[in-house]
Amino acid sequence: MAARVTGWDDERMPEFQLRDLKRPDDYPALAEVRNASDPAYPVTPELLAHEDAHADPALYRAQVVAEADGRVVAFGAVGHDAFSFEPWRYWGTIHVHPDFRGRGIGGALYDELTRRLRERDAREIRTGITDRPQDAAGRAFLESRGFRPAWERYESRLHTDAANLGTFDALLASVRAAGIELRSLADLLGDDSHERRLYELEWTLFQDVPLGTPVTKRPYEQWRREELEDPTLRPDLSFVAIDPHREDDRTGLFVGYSTLSFNEAGGFAMIGMTGVLRAYRGRGIAKALKVEAMRALAAAGGGEIRTFNDPPNTAMIGMNRALGFERTTTRYRYELRLDGAGS
Repeated sequence: MAARVTGWDDERMPEFQLRDLKRPDDYPALAEVRNASDPAYPVTPELLAHEDAHADPALYRAQVVAEADGRVVAFGAVGHDAFSFEPWRYWGTIHVHPDFRGRGIGGALYDELTRRLRERDAREIRTGITDRPQDAAGRAFLESRGFRPAWERYESRLHTDAANLGTFDALLASVRAAGIELRSLADLLGDDSHERRLYELEWTLFQDVPLGTPVTKRPYEQWRREELEDPTLRPDLSFVAIDPHREDDRTGLFVGYSTLSFNEAGGFAMIGMTGVLRAYRGRGIAKALKVEAMRALAAAGGGEIRTFNDPPNTAMIGMNRALGFERTTTRYRYELRLDGAGS
């Protein structure tokens, strides 16, 4: 698909055309556009290639670029919401290089992607955007097209240099005295039985995370490709809580889990899933898992850690505050009902 767009009032503005993403040729240009559009979370061509190669082939996905004078200047994508799957629900994103904004490129991408979704009888589109001042134009773009904020997530950050990790010695000692072992994820990977138990543990933990949307259980092999084979995952900085006296057909000895990934381009770490089974809560295990990760990162050279929490998850928000995390931005989930429901 390629469509040329003309008719701008300013003759100095070059024409642009929309076309489907070319893999792998477009990855370097796509990374450049995304990093200019959202420098807080940079990507690399290699990471984009990995994400495409590991996407679930059973789910719909469309990726379109805008090209001006032979240069990729914008990118848009829509696809099934794999995290909260319904065949009529889709997730979308648009990135326009700052030097090419205000020229109708974002609107053209939006129209093309929405056209494709309407052909599929889509009922809902979701996207994410922050409350940062530089995203004000993006929020206005969405709201002018009928999108409305439906959920919030709080981002918080902490640098290991600013954390007094020695103050948590007593916490770690008490958790171990209670018979709970904290094992590095790196020690457990490669064993299929361990990995399947982690898969079931994570799914169980997600049932209690207040995300404001139903969560879809991915097939095991797809979960493994997306999670354990993620090149940003740092198994040496991720930890599993083990009760050696427990045995469960699904989760085995595993009772808690906390993962840490590392964005090499941005030089920061991110906390993924952190949770503990209900029967083991109130014992400081979740906090101990995070402290172990923070100490491991500090020992590896230190750095900034970012995490996200949902407003109803007051227990985790309070825990992060006690660990020294400071709230920075809010990320909104915007939704548009194409079928008019809820409007």
